[in-house]
Amino acid sequence: MKLGNGLGTLTYCLNIHATETWEDCHAALTGPLLAVKAQLSPDDRFAVGLRLSSNALDEIDREDRRAWLKQFLRENDLVPATMNGFPYGPFHGVRVKEQVYQPDWRDPERLRYTTRLTDLMAELAEPGDWVSLSTVPGTFRTLAGGAEAAMAELYLQAAAHCVAVKARTGVTVALAIEPEPFCFLETIAGSVAFFEDWLYGPAAVARFADLTGLARAEAEVALRAHLGLCYDVCHAAVEYEDPAQSLALLQGAGIPIHKLQLSSALRAQVSPEVREALAAYSEPTYLHQVLARRGEGPIRAFSDLPEALARGAEADGEEWRVHFHVPVFLGSLGLFDSTQDFLKEILDLHRAEPISPHLEVETYTWDVLPPDLRTSSVDAAISRELGWVLDRLGQ
Repeated sequence: MKLGNGLGTLTYCLNIHATETWEDCHAALTGPLLAVKAQLSPDDRFAVGLRLSSNALDEIDREDRRAWLKQFLRENDLVPATMNGFPYGPFHGVRVKEQVYQPDWRDPERLRYTTRLTDLMAELAEPGDWVSLSTVPGTFRTLAGGAEAAMAELYLQAAAHCVAVKARTGVTVALAIEPEPFCFLETIAGSVAFFEDWLYGPAAVARFADLTGLARAEAEVALRAHLGLCYDVCHAAVEYEDPAQSLALLQGAGIPIHKLQLSSALRAQVSPEVREALAAYSEPTYLHQVLARRGEGPIRAFSDLPEALARGAEADGEEWRVHFHVPVFLGSLGLFDSTQDFLKEILDLHRAEPISPHLEVETYTWDVLPPDLRTSSVDAAISRELGWVLDRLGQ
């Protein structure tokens, strides 16, 4: 949906549905996506946040299927605004956990997957369009040692591919690196440092000029246009970021936010009762990183919720922020809360001064939420989330 007052475009991410095969993607597009559009934007164009696994991308690589997709989007007033290029493999119904980062940006296969998604988005969009593509924050934290140069090189090659695509098609594809807890890039400060040292520094600009054939000054401008950040509100809240300060840090470094992902995390003051209740969220599909803090003391990070829960009574009295996406319209979840207040502040800041051209709701955990939170169909819940955002933005 195109928002008024220059607030950009709002959509939701198709990674909420299974998109592992061409049949999955077809079902998601023709089923829940059209249902959400019918509820919120029946007579106007509606933005789509696409997601295709590597396997689905292989299966769509047929002229008849690509032609069907282009025609389907056009006939239903659907705009291919953004692509989630983060999960490469299966993302529903199987153990995902730390495999969601693989292949990571140390691996040329991640580059190949990303450039193929770039080509598809350029094919689906119209000349002059601007689209975003979010991606992995380097790698999982424990795998990152000494890989900065290798990862930066592949990021620069991906951005150079975007420059070539724009020259060929007229479509601008902007890559958006998405910091996440317990990853190589997890905090805003750490991300700024990596951009300044490895992606936007003089050596990176010179390398980008070589890759693109652009003059040095043109290369510096093009690099920022095609390579920036995806600010995931859930991830930032889990990291105890300050909304206004984190945005100011990015702005001061000249790092564009190409996509703003809207989601909430779990927030709890730990007690025996809370630990027992949190066990319902300790599920085997996704990684649920926990950042714990006692008062204003140091933050301790745990790679997954079972690891944090195993500490038992030692954790009582701590505040926990858990990377478990919960519906954005819920501020309270019984014995604990969500980080909805953080999301509200981000949306208020966006309303005052737009943060990003693309806003994307991404509560991909519907299938693994405790039963008492799954009280409606997925498309009805998505519509309620988008409606909540629209209300907050005064739309």
